[in-house]
Amino acid sequence: MATTTIQMRAKGSLTIPADLRQRYGLDEGDVFSLVDLGDGSFFLTPRVSIVPKLVAELETMRDEAGLSVDDLLEGLPEARRQLYEERLRRGA
Repeated sequence: MATTTIQMRAKGSLTIPADLRQRYGLDEGDVFSLVDLGDGSFFLTPRVSIVPKLVAELETMRDEAGLSVDDLLEGLPEARRQLYEERLRRGA
């Protein structure tokens, strides 16, 4: 495990070295969790969004079903109607 020294700047900002940003695919705007370990130590970890994973899973399902995005959009009004009627029957 390598150790890297960084310096706090104005307003508390820290710069993660370019080689680490590149290695871990970190970009401007990425969100991190900072855990205070209680002894003066901190643990910093990127918060990974599940959205890209979910999008990839949905794309796989769509491809496996042989549907295009246009197919999905075309069926949307009917799917909404069915959902609405189901909810009415349940009294929701």
